[in-house]
Amino acid sequence: MDNSGYCSGSLDNLNHPSDEDDDELVDIAGATLDFSTTDDDPPLSSGIYDEYDSSTGGAAGVNGNGPSRLVDPLEDPVPGVGTYEDFNTIDWVREKSKDRDRHREITNKSKQSTLALLLSISDAFSGWLLMLLIGLMSGALAGGIDIAAHWLTDMKGGVCLIGFWFNNEHCCWTSTETTFQDRDVCPQWQSWAELITGTSQGPFAYIINYLLYICWALLFAFLAVILVRAFAPYACGSGIPEIKTILSGFIIRGYLGKWTLIIKTITLVLAVSSGLSLGKEGPLVHVACCCANILCHLFTKYRKNEAKRREVLSAAAAVGVSVAFGAPIGGVLFSLEEVSYYFPLKTLWRSFFAALVAAFTLRSINPFGNSRLVLFYVEFHAPWHLVELAPFILLGIFGGLWGALFIKANIAWCRRRKTTRLGHYPVAEVLVVTALTAVIAYPNSYTRMSGAELISELFNDCSVLDSSQLCGYKQPANISETGVGNSLADRPAGKGLYTALWQLALALIFKMMITVITFGMKVPSGLFIPSMAVGAIAGRLLGVAVEQLAYYNHDSFLFKGWCSPGADCITPGLYAMVGAAACLGGVTRMTISLVVIMFELTGGLEYIVPLMAATMTSKWVADAFGREGIYEAHIRLNGYPFLEPKEEFDHSSLAVDVMRPRRSDPALAVLTQEGMTVEEVESLVENTHFSGFPVVVSQESQRLVGFVLRRDLIISIDNARKRQEGVVSTSVVVFTEHAPPQAAEAPPPLRLRGIMDLSPFTVTDHTPMDITVDIFRKLGLRQCLVTHNGRLLGIITKKDILKHMAQIAHRDPDSILFN
Repeated sequence: MDNSGYCSGSLDNLNHPSDEDDDELVDIAGATLDFSTTDDDPPLSSGIYDEYDSSTGGAAGVNGNGPSRLVDPLEDPVPGVGTYEDFNTIDWVREKSKDRDRHREITNKSKQSTLALLLSISDAFSGWLLMLLIGLMSGALAGGIDIAAHWLTDMKGGVCLIGFWFNNEHCCWTSTETTFQDRDVCPQWQSWAELITGTSQGPFAYIINYLLYICWALLFAFLAVILVRAFAPYACGSGIPEIKTILSGFIIRGYLGKWTLIIKTITLVLAVSSGLSLGKEGPLVHVACCCANILCHLFTKYRKNEAKRREVLSAAAAVGVSVAFGAPIGGVLFSLEEVSYYFPLKTLWRSFFAALVAAFTLRSINPFGNSRLVLFYVEFHAPWHLVELAPFILLGIFGGLWGALFIKANIAWCRRRKTTRLGHYPVAEVLVVTALTAVIAYPNSYTRMSGAELISELFNDCSVLDSSQLCGYKQPANISETGVGNSLADRPAGKGLYTALWQLALALIFKMMITVITFGMKVPSGLFIPSMAVGAIAGRLLGVAVEQLAYYNHDSFLFKGWCSPGADCITPGLYAMVGAAACLGGVTRMTISLVVIMFELTGGLEYIVPLMAATMTSKWVADAFGREGIYEAHIRLNGYPFLEPKEEFDHSSLAVDVMRPRRSDPALAVLTQEGMTVEEVESLVENTHFSGFPVVVSQESQRLVGFVLRRDLIISIDNARKRQEGVVSTSVVVFTEHAPPQAAEAPPPLRLRGIMDLSPFTVTDHTPMDITVDIFRKLGLRQCLVTHNGRLLGIITKKDILKHMAQIAHRDPDSILFN
C-alpha cells in the first residue's frame, strides 16, 4: 500500500476523478502522489457548470447573451462551491455549521405545514434507517466471506463428492461412517491424492497432496493480487490506517467506492484461503466502511456533508469489528478508542444499533453452523487463582515485546519495499511469499490449518470427548479423577501432547517471522488473527507448562491449598486466550476495547481481571519501546496527514516559529476586499499552489477581513464568466457587502462575499504551539491565521504542524503528504 510502482495505470484516475466517483471517499495507497503541484487544482472540466447553466437558462461566455443581473454566490449557490478537492482536509467547522443551518431550516418549515412536519420526521429517522441498512449489508457480506473462505481453504486439501460447494465439515455432517477420532474423514470427502491415485496412504499420496496444496495456494494468491492490481489498487492492505486518516477529515476519493468494495470482498476470500499469515478481521472494517459510504449516497444530508458522513463511517468501523469477532460492544469501543476522530454521543448510540443489527444478521446466516458468530468462540468453566496472575503478566510482557519487535521489523521491511526494486514487483512478491508459506506450513498441521481454526484449537478446553492432539494426556486410572462438568482433572502429559508442543513451538517461530513480511503486501491483509495466533501459541505452551508444574508439585507452597490432586486447577486454553489478547494489544495498543472483545468471545465475566492484567502489561511494555501502534506507524510511513490525538506536544515553540511565510520566504499571498480585478485574482491563483487566500482590507493595512478557499474562488469566477453578462478580465472583484461606486463605462463588479469565511480562526504570534496544536486537533482545522495587533502576519496549516512535529522528532519533514 505504499509502493510507487504498483498502480501506475490508476494514477490518472486518482488525479482526475470521473463524475460517478465525484462523491466517493478515497485511497492513495499504492500510488506516489506529488501534493506540491496538483492537490489544489480542481477538475473544472467535470461538466457540472454546463449542466447548471442549462438548468437555469444561463449562457456561457461574455458575448452579451447571458443574464443581466449581478450574481452573488450567497444568494445563488454555485455547484461545486463548498466541496473539496482530492487529498485535502475538510473544514469541520464549516461542515458542522452547514448542518446546523440545514437542521434549523427544516425545523422552521416543520411548523408551517403537515407535509413539512413529515419531512422533518423523515429527516430525523434517516440516520437510524441508514444504520439499519449498513448493519444488514455488512452482516450479509461478512457471512458470505466466512462461508466462501472456509470452503476454499478446505478445497486445498480435497473435494466433496456429493457437492463440490460443501466444505469438509458440511460434507461429512450427514455421513454415518465417520468415527469419533476422525470426525472430518468420511467417504464423501476425498483428498486430491485419493481422487488421482485411489489411496490416501503412502509417500506418493503425501507428495500429491503437498504439491496440490501449494498449487491451490499459489492460484488463490495470484488471483487476489491480479484482481487488486487490475481493478482496485486501494483494496490491498488492512485499510484501517487509511480509514483513520479519512475519519480525521482527509479526502481520498475512491477509497470507499463500489469497485473497492467488490474487489476487496472477493480478494479477501482468496487471500485468506491461500494460507498466507493474514486475517480477514481488519479488512472487514474497510468493507463495512465501503458499505456505509455507498449507502450514504441514498440520503442527501449525508451525501452533501463530509462531517456527517464521517459520523456514519465511525459507526461502520464498529460494525466491521462486530461482524469480525461477534462483539457488538467491543466494536463500538474499538471505533471510539482506535479509529474515530470525532465521536459524539449520538454516533455512540447509532454505532451500537448498527453493530447489533450486523451481529444479528451474521447470526441468522450462521456461517460456521455452530450458532456462533466466530469460529473460535469458547466457554471456560474452571476458575482462575491469584497465583496465576504471575504467568498472565508474563504473557503480557511477551505480548508487549513481540508487538514492539513486530512493528519495528514490519515498518523496516515496508520501507525497504518502498525504496528498493522489490516494490516494483508486487505480483512476484506475493507469489514468492505464498510459495514459501505453503512449503513450510504444510508439514506442520498447526501451520497448515487456517488462523481461525488454529486459534479455536488453542482456545479449546480439553474434555472427555476431545480427540485433539493437544489433549494427548495420559488417561486417569479411574473415571473418578474428573474435574468440573465435562472437563478433566490435571493429568500428566502423554506422547501426543509432547509431539503437539514441539509442533507448536515450531509454528510459533514460523508465524512470528512470516507475518512480518506478509502484512503490507498488495493483497487484503488483516493483522488481528496472525497476532492472536502468535499469542495463543505462546499462551498454550505456558499454560501446559504451568499445568504440569502444578500436577507434579501440588504439595508446594505455590499450589497447596487450592490445587489438590485430582482437581482441574489449570486451564491451558485460558492461557492461550490471555496470550492472544496480550499480543494483539502489543501490536495495536488497544486496551479497553480488546478486553471487551475477548470477554464477548468467552461469554464469562470471570476472566476479565486476567485479560486486563495481560493487556495493560502488554501496552506498558510496548510503549517503553515506542508509543506508536502498527496503524499509526503505517500512517507515518505513508505520509498521511494525520494529527495523532494521543501524541503529546511538549515543545516550547510559538506560533510565529511555525507560521508561513518565514523570513526568507516571499510575502504572504493575499486578496484585498476591493480593488483587485478578475485578471489579477486569476494570475495570483495561477502562480501559487495554496489551498486558500486571506482577504485583507488593503495591502497597506493588512487588516484581516476573512478567508477564501482556492477551489471556491476558481469555481465562482468560472461560473460568473458563464452566467453574468459583462464579466471580463478588468472587472473588479469585491468581497464587501455593498459594491463600491463604479464608473458608467466600467464593467460590472464580481461580488464574491458569499464564498468568504467571515470568521476564520486566528491566533496571535505569541500563542504557544501546544495550544495551537490542541486547537487543530479538537476543532479539526485546516488552517489558522496568525495576527499581531489585528494585522495579518502569516498562516499555519495542518501540514505546517505535521512538518514541525516531524522536525522535533528528528524525522524528515518532507515525508508528510508526499509518500
